[in-house]
Amino acid sequence: MAKLLDKQRYKCALGAMQTVQAIERALPVLHSGPGCAQKLSDTTGSSGYFSPNIFPCTSINEKDVVFGGAKKLHSTIENALKVVDADLYVVLTGCIPEIVGDDSGEVVSEFAEAEKPVIYAPTAGFKGNNYKGHEQVVDALIDQYLEKSDIKVKGLVNIWADVPYQDLFWLGNIRELEKLIEELGLTPNTIFGFHRGIKNINKIPTAEFNLLVSPWVGLGNMKKMERKLGIPYLHYKTLPIGATETSKFLREVGKFAGVPEEKVEAVIKEHEDYYYYLIERYADLFLENRVINKQFTVVADAQYTLGITKFLVNDLGLIPAKQFVADDTPKNYRESIIEEFKKLNYGIEAEVSFETDGYKIHEEIRNHDYHGYPLVLGGYYEKEVTESLKGNFLNISWPVLDKVVMDDFYVGYTGGIRLIEDMYTVAVSRFN
Repeated sequence: MAKLLDKQRYKCALGAMQTVQAIERALPVLHSGPGCAQKLSDTTGSSGYFSPNIFPCTSINEKDVVFGGAKKLHSTIENALKVVDADLYVVLTGCIPEIVGDDSGEVVSEFAEAEKPVIYAPTAGFKGNNYKGHEQVVDALIDQYLEKSDIKVKGLVNIWADVPYQDLFWLGNIRELEKLIEELGLTPNTIFGFHRGIKNINKIPTAEFNLLVSPWVGLGNMKKMERKLGIPYLHYKTLPIGATETSKFLREVGKFAGVPEEKVEAVIKEHEDYYYYLIERYADLFLENRVINKQFTVVADAQYTLGITKFLVNDLGLIPAKQFVADDTPKNYRESIIEEFKKLNYGIEAEVSFETDGYKIHEEIRNHDYHGYPLVLGGYYEKEVTESLKGNFLNISWPVLDKVVMDDFYVGYTGGIRLIEDMYTVAVSRFN
């Protein structure tokens, strides 16, 4: 029997066009029906060098369903190479060509000698959501473009985090991760955002190791690069927000990379001294129960639900109600993520629900006794239910509709301070 899903937090796999778009001067070439790009490009700040309104698209129709769309795909790629000035062309497939059996990979292989690289990722909506599509794009780079290198650049680290644009803070977060890695004396390499792109993609095989900062998205990519390119990886499951988790993160990265312990501790001390100076200045505000209730709920993807839960418990001493992971996390990753929610300070454990149905999430929030005003951090969908409970709401996950984010971030020591500022700005406004 068909199931109705209310307020889902993800898009179909073809939403991976935003992953491609986050690579500077990379162009998505869509083999799909007309209108897919427009429907999937509802995230603010996604205009960029190539707007979704001008992505080359085969716009396949009923005739192509009967006779196949391979010829139309070939001509679309051919003309895109002539007309659009890009560094990388990534063919993404929608549902229709995959259902009728178009061999898009074979068509793309005909452009192996093209002046610019052309690769292909199967991103039909029925194969998964845009988190899966993101992994498919990275897999395409590994399988069709990158080659193993005998040269390894000392201290070079490839950094991978969560899904661009799905996470509105993706650009600022990854830039802050770069800065933290640089402070350890390492050289970060990322492929998303300003002045990265194809030149940084070309550096990937020469890195000493990959650093994945994500509960699960991208883990398959890391394993594939280890097998094919010989690049070991460090998987750090929690997005480091605030002093407690960021210090753990730096120690683990430093140990894996062989950075002297005294250097790591010096970096940590400098950041922690300033971080706790700022916390102390507002200690009276944080201790005032009527400003923010001690219980909170996060509704987001695994990255933010886990990262923010650890931050609010370990740094601010708040108590978790049930937490909701709404990204349709694959079942084989769930147990390890549940274990992370048990690794909180003071012996606290957080109950977590992997739930994609917004209606059920909201019913549980309504029926929980928060013993005061609830604090809810989630998608814009949670605003109404939080207001009905006279709670404090902060929009931190997709969909983000009440703010514009250019390069803001919640990662690291500074990111933790920014999250505190955002939370308490919402809270104190209730009383003024």
